[in-house]
Amino acid sequence: MRSMTRRGLLTLTAGAAMGAAVGCSSTSGSKPNAAGPQGGAADPSQPAGTPIGDGSTSDTGPQPNQPTVERLEPGQTPPQFVIFSWDGAGELDNGLFQRFRKLARDHNAKMTFFLSGLYCLPESKKHLYRPPNNPVGASAIGYFSDEHIKMTLEQVRSAWLEGHEIGTHFNGHFCDGHGSVARWTPAQWESEIQQAVDFVTKWKTNTGFTDVQSLPFDYRKEMVGGRTPCLLGQDNWLPTAKKLGFRYDASSPGGLQIWPTKKHGIWDLPLQAIPFPGRKFEVLSMDFNMLYNQSKNATKSDPRNYPGWRQQATEAYVQGFKRAYETNRAPFYIGNHFEQWNGGIYMDAVEEALKQIADEKRSDVRLVSFKQYVNWLDAQDPKLLAKLRMLNVGEAPKEGWQAYTKTV
Repeated sequence: MRSMTRRGLLTLTAGAAMGAAVGCSSTSGSKPNAAGPQGGAADPSQPAGTPIGDGSTSDTGPQPNQPTVERLEPGQTPPQFVIFSWDGAGELDNGLFQRFRKLARDHNAKMTFFLSGLYCLPESKKHLYRPPNNPVGASAIGYFSDEHIKMTLEQVRSAWLEGHEIGTHFNGHFCDGHGSVARWTPAQWESEIQQAVDFVTKWKTNTGFTDVQSLPFDYRKEMVGGRTPCLLGQDNWLPTAKKLGFRYDASSPGGLQIWPTKKHGIWDLPLQAIPFPGRKFEVLSMDFNMLYNQSKNATKSDPRNYPGWRQQATEAYVQGFKRAYETNRAPFYIGNHFEQWNGGIYMDAVEEALKQIADEKRSDVRLVSFKQYVNWLDAQDPKLLAKLRMLNVGEAPKEGWQAYTKTV
């Protein structure tokens, strides 16, 4: 496998003969996880709720449009979970946040958006950010304009109301040198995450905006997981994550398509090595790793290569999905950024892959957020999960699912 961490860049019931798949099921409506009259559009009439702090966030009650968690019983086939996630999750003029919210609505999918706290902080207030081992206000990613902060807040608000998860991607995205997140101590990670939370929960104070609605959730309660910048620093982050009550982490620099385990008592949900069509090695399931293996970090290349690279990236995701779906049913994680690298081919690839994965013929596939997935994991018999972890990459139960899960 050849992989690189990202450095400096920016349900359905099954009727299979082997046994029914059970997972997160729809709470109501003819379409799974529908989130409104248009199958998922945020409801603008959502009540304001109880303001928290300066009113940047509000408690509006339980998150709407959440699936019911079902326990896998002996003799049943595990559902195929697929989790699409987005690092940074800021909205710019290209409208990518909006684009993939619509895609999710069209295919009854839920996603995880790892929000960078700095995307809620104006550059004029950058002195409020004190990144560990870096100058005050420093950041390896750009600060947003006021208009883009507003657009991001609106997208985050709508995404949450539609049932998507809002996690964290922390703040300054430092990948290299003395100030790299790879060198941070647990105490420095705690400072970083507390600042990220502050920027999200105090945007009204920091921006002065009066024409943007409050985020309809208590971020300190809703945030249960994240992904570190550059997939670095997990070893020192996890003790802090455990201390703060996080339930999962998606920061590992690479994993396999097998059922997950815990580190420090937290579910470890890494990007995975998947087939890379036409090559003898595998690639991590993220857009940046596709780019690295196609254009060697170049974000603008010869456009004549784009069609072939787009197809290769699409097929990598689809083959990764099929390998799990047709064998061990390990959850499949796909990581992305709202970017337009190499003409936007990786956005097109992940969109096409999602459409193929969401094929209605596969009624035992669950397109969920990380939070929804760990809700399912935590509801299962630990002994059954341990047995699922015995299946290697591409290994299906020889005796069939019904017999395999019947006895633990």
